[in-house]
Amino acid sequence: MESLDAIFKPKSIAIIGATVRPGSLGREMINNLFNFGFNGMIFPVNPRYEYIHSTKAYPTVLSIPDPVDLAVVVVPKEHVLMAAEDCGRKGVKGLVIITAGFKEVGGEGIEREEQLVAIAKKYGMRMIGPNCMGVIASPPDVRMNATFAPGVPKRGSLAFMTQSGALGVAIILTAKKLNLGFSYFASVGNKADVSAIDLLQYWENDEYTGVIGLYLESFDNPTKFAELSKRITKSKPIVAVKSGTSEAGARAASSHTGSLAGLEVAADAVLRQCGVIRVSSIERLIDVVVGFSHAPLPKGDRVAIVTNAGGPAIMAADCVVSQGLAITELSQETRDRLAAILPAEASVNNPVDMISGAGPKEYHDCLDIVLGDPAVDIVIPIFVPPLMIEPLEVMRTITDVGRRHDKLVLAVLMAEEKYFDLMPQAVENAVPYYRFPESAAEVAAAMFRHYNWRSIPAGDVVTFDVDKKTALDILQAKHKSGGGYLSPDEVDSVLRAYGFAVCRHAIVPLGGDLAAAAKEVGYPLVLKVEGESIVHKSDIGGVEIDIEDEEDLLEARQRMEANVGSAGLFQHVTGYFVQEMARPGKEVILGVKQDHKFGPVLMFGMGGKYVEIIRDIAFRVMPVTDLDARQMIQEINSYPLLEGVRGEVRVDIEFIVESIQRLAQLVSDSELIAELDMNPVIVHPERGDCRVVDARIRVNGGG
Repeated sequence: MESLDAIFKPKSIAIIGATVRPGSLGREMINNLFNFGFNGMIFPVNPRYEYIHSTKAYPTVLSIPDPVDLAVVVVPKEHVLMAAEDCGRKGVKGLVIITAGFKEVGGEGIEREEQLVAIAKKYGMRMIGPNCMGVIASPPDVRMNATFAPGVPKRGSLAFMTQSGALGVAIILTAKKLNLGFSYFASVGNKADVSAIDLLQYWENDEYTGVIGLYLESFDNPTKFAELSKRITKSKPIVAVKSGTSEAGARAASSHTGSLAGLEVAADAVLRQCGVIRVSSIERLIDVVVGFSHAPLPKGDRVAIVTNAGGPAIMAADCVVSQGLAITELSQETRDRLAAILPAEASVNNPVDMISGAGPKEYHDCLDIVLGDPAVDIVIPIFVPPLMIEPLEVMRTITDVGRRHDKLVLAVLMAEEKYFDLMPQAVENAVPYYRFPESAAEVAAAMFRHYNWRSIPAGDVVTFDVDKKTALDILQAKHKSGGGYLSPDEVDSVLRAYGFAVCRHAIVPLGGDLAAAAKEVGYPLVLKVEGESIVHKSDIGGVEIDIEDEEDLLEARQRMEANVGSAGLFQHVTGYFVQEMARPGKEVILGVKQDHKFGPVLMFGMGGKYVEIIRDIAFRVMPVTDLDARQMIQEINSYPLLEGVRGEVRVDIEFIVESIQRLAQLVSDSELIAELDMNPVIVHPERGDCRVVDARIRVNGGG
């Protein structure tokens, strides 16, 4: 990653397109470099000027007598290629192309960007952009602000990457108001060369970076991103906003998994699997990175709330619980000490309500007592200013007390906007503070999840002894014949080859001896209509269960034929599927859908015919470890049902873990599976009773 030193650790910078014209990018760029105190040489490049910013200007980069590490290009798009060529000939090793008008505009812009990339490769130059707002590097031996954002950014421990220049400006301005500083900032624009993966590698071991923030619109290499992020998040938090979530759902799909795996399922699974904290907005991202930048990680989930107003405390408590944290019970000693210093009408239970007259002294003494309680890991002090108390004095007190304890303190100030503007200057090294209790609770939960993540082992990808050849031969044959759904016998063979417990069955063509097949399978049994284009059989009355004898069987066939005929689908029926009746138990679903960007996406959840309605499901992308499989099971809301409630016996969770891993192995061995559903899989306390009851596999066509 030393190649990026030319961009983030340059000793000399040329501003190609520098100017004195007010309001121009060329002027803002050179002003920001000087105002931030760049620790190197600056060379303005513009043939119209002899001096810019009291610094000698040069007509071209080639006329600069000294070596140039980095060139920032702000000339019109028609001149960018020539400027880049000159930089290459000069020996420049880093480019930041601010200019727009490339791939993002389509047409000629695409070709122009391809030519720009070719020039950069030809001369071995690394490039950020085009169509970006620049970069910041604040280490003391660099001090570079090569952006056109107004103001002087604060130096700190946040390394931030954005694909949107406009959002980048807003983030820099917001961060300054919140006393949040940057170690690095990169607006990557079109990502023609340097990408999020490059930046993550560069920041992974950087001594000045403590937390990484990302605004992502797309993944360049999901596998590499996941591998890298999983490693980094064991030592540094990564907080990300991923845009592109507005599409209503997945494309039309015939499988349950296909219809449930919407646009962002794979992206969310990748971020979850590698420990990245995904947030829903830029505002929430700023909230979270402020917490990581200014406060210690909590070592537990026990929260205490200290307030001068009951309503906000109730809101905070509700959000704490909804985020999976706990409202702790304060010790008797803590309550006695609080009662000794608070009015009789105050509440010394958690939340601690000091009542509205509480000022700096009450906040100082009560916070000190609560933070000293061994049953407290996190404290959320809330202050709603009455007329007679100065808010900044209370916030100074909260900061002073918070800094004396090695516990997470996230303050809430529900005051006028002017106090938030004054806070960075008035309260040095403030604890993180938020406008509303919900924000503090969500940040506390995010920080605790990261604390837990760092101690979780990586997990193992388990490989089972399977009959790979049998399964792949079936899939390959279907692929060569144009793809589509495997027949029930083929599905049965593929699943058996990979060790899945499937039900006994027989296929009976129309007009075949249904009774003989039923006798062979054995009663009680299930009867289903068969036909490749009939996907959800129960929706059209094409499934009959609990058939006890031949008389029930014939009556069931008549009802099914009438139902399917009423649905206008009888012409698609090719026969009947006779299957052993699995003993009733808990119904779950296992599924796979191929994502064009992320590869196989695995799904687990509560199954049955209402799976799309209930939507109690979890997703993962490959590779899936034993730990991932177990977490998928534990994530669904119905997990307690599998563990056993109200006297019910726990199902074989290990069987489900193994089934998820076997499915992962199957789709890893063959990329030909487009969609796969096993629904339902009936699970029991005893593994020998667990069965795959119904399954469908669709294969990609190849011809």
